[in-house]
Amino acid sequence: MAKARIAVDIGGTFTDFALQRGDEILSAKVLTTPSKPEDGVLAGIESLLADAALAPQEVGLIIHGTTLATNAIIERKGAKTALIVTEGHRDTLEMAYENRFAQYDILADRPAPLVPRARRWPVRERLAWTGEALLPLQEESVEALLPRIADEGIEAVAIGLLHAYADPRHERRVAEIIKGAYPDLPLSLSGEVCPEIREYDRLSTTVANAYVQPLMARYLRVLNTALAERGFTCPFFLITSAGGLTTLETGMRLPIRLVESGPAGGAILASRIARQCALDQAVSFDMGGTTAKICLIDDGEPLVSRTFEVDRQYRYMKGSGFPLKVPVIEMVEIGAGGGSIAAVDSVGRLSIGPRSAGADPGPACYGTGGDEPTVTDADLLMGRLDPERFAGGKMTLRGDRAAEAVEGRVAGPLGIPLEEAVYGIGEMVDESMAGAARVHAIEWGKDLAKRTMIAFGGAAPLHAARLAQKLDIDKVIIPTKAGVGSAVGFLAAPIAFEVVRSRYVPLESFDAQAANALFDEMRAEASSIVAEGAPGERLVERRAASMRYMGQGHEIIVELPVRPLRDEDALVLKQAFETAYRYLYGRLIESLEIEALSWSLTVSTEPPEVAPTPKTADLPAPSSPLAREVRDPLAGTVRMALYERAALAPGTCLQGPALVIESETTTVVPVGFDLRVDGLGYLELSRKDRVR
Repeated sequence: MAKARIAVDIGGTFTDFALQRGDEILSAKVLTTPSKPEDGVLAGIESLLADAALAPQEVGLIIHGTTLATNAIIERKGAKTALIVTEGHRDTLEMAYENRFAQYDILADRPAPLVPRARRWPVRERLAWTGEALLPLQEESVEALLPRIADEGIEAVAIGLLHAYADPRHERRVAEIIKGAYPDLPLSLSGEVCPEIREYDRLSTTVANAYVQPLMARYLRVLNTALAERGFTCPFFLITSAGGLTTLETGMRLPIRLVESGPAGGAILASRIARQCALDQAVSFDMGGTTAKICLIDDGEPLVSRTFEVDRQYRYMKGSGFPLKVPVIEMVEIGAGGGSIAAVDSVGRLSIGPRSAGADPGPACYGTGGDEPTVTDADLLMGRLDPERFAGGKMTLRGDRAAEAVEGRVAGPLGIPLEEAVYGIGEMVDESMAGAARVHAIEWGKDLAKRTMIAFGGAAPLHAARLAQKLDIDKVIIPTKAGVGSAVGFLAAPIAFEVVRSRYVPLESFDAQAANALFDEMRAEASSIVAEGAPGERLVERRAASMRYMGQGHEIIVELPVRPLRDEDALVLKQAFETAYRYLYGRLIESLEIEALSWSLTVSTEPPEVAPTPKTADLPAPSSPLAREVRDPLAGTVRMALYERAALAPGTCLQGPALVIESETTTVVPVGFDLRVDGLGYLELSRKDRVR
């Protein structure tokens, strides 16, 4: 039998684990240890191996996803960083896009740059956009900065010179000079981190990489050493924001590629389920302890993007955070999780999140020191959670603590009964998620009502049916091991790496020879990284270009053929662009020329084949001697039968109201829903009513 594989997903509240051994998947969930995340990881892995009766030598692969890089940026806990820029471009980070994202709010502002002006150091040099040296690098201007690195206690340096995407030679020489004096100082070069046009985006991404690099490198090194000391000899891979696996060394060098690694695993899982169930249109709903993530899935593939924004400061408004130009699965993420805190503001309004109780101190019902009411407290008081069996029975929830928190912080200030306050918390968080999903779908020109919802994460099955009602979705799928869905998704991720290069090319002067040379260079870089983790495996390649009509401010991603290009392929590129443009905007602009600004190439291992869902005959539900009163938002207090998920065989059918309980989560089947277990053991909730 092939060796086992372990996936680890560190979240803000829980760290999730999945162990695959043949066709069997075991799972576990432990509280995250924020001060030393590796402690929670090691404890969970040891517990999982004990349950599986496996030794470390019997594990063939460990896959790891984490939000540590994102959290370090948001919480400003990264390294003391300096930025070296071209003379005259010291203020690019503060000038940003030179616009206001909230035009009529004079108090609205972006977050302060990660590198203050005093640590943004200019050097004398200048490249043209073609890469031509207009002013050779004046090395003495670099050498003059060397004493400041020691004097100011700099822990990392970002190097972002003008037009370095066209030719990085000046950046590399700056790095050589610094390395000569400080060989162990972490350096991030924009020509390596983000070799693309648009100076602000490139600098923002490079600075963020430098800011989190020492923290991530230290954490990954400590964890890797600890695993080796415990007898693990297998490869250790990291999940990237684009949903592929990469090596430990690449993750330490380019940690900015890991910012959305956890949510990416959930999108991989949802895409796989969509293909298994032959769903042309789906929407994934991933709700954990800290955030909720929503991703659109079309034809078995998630939407992807080349930009991402972290730490939005102003009502989640685009433009109010740090832009990162990295390959990423496109999704909307909001501060709405089980640990999201409910509060009453100064004008008497109930709000949920984005503040979270996290793992420490946790929701009030955990009994670990938290005294603020959270969504989990409300779910417990509504009867949705079994206090004795939460997290597989490893935690006992305190209903008295939850009631005390809700009464003191919500019901009392609002002057309403406890029951109404609990109901309000549940409805508020569900409406917040529904609103975010609607906006996300509208931005992409998609219709949610025609989609099937795929729900996973510890809190999602509790809220999925109510969210479906609000979004007019008729079908919800809860996969097996839903409580650790992202970790399970990691197990299906291919080893992959994407390389992007900015090269301005008008199609009317398309040079196939130059394009082929560029793709050859990109393929060599991507293949070398993928081959480290998949020696001897067959690799597949995807190509794309970022194209636009001449004069437009933004591009669209266009898939390209994977073969040597010819000059006459300018017509092929034009047709591909027009097809993609018409799909997005419903029209073409015949009078304008077309240009390509950036080119991307992805190399990956072949994804595993997905077998269709087996057909099963309908079976009656087993009798349930247990039931509990649960508050249904539409039907009031109802008595719900309790079912063990493990006791529901494929084909089992039952009618709501009911609760289906498993070790890491609980599925709420409200009044007006039917449930059927499909051939893979997934729970299918079908909506009969049309009440919102």
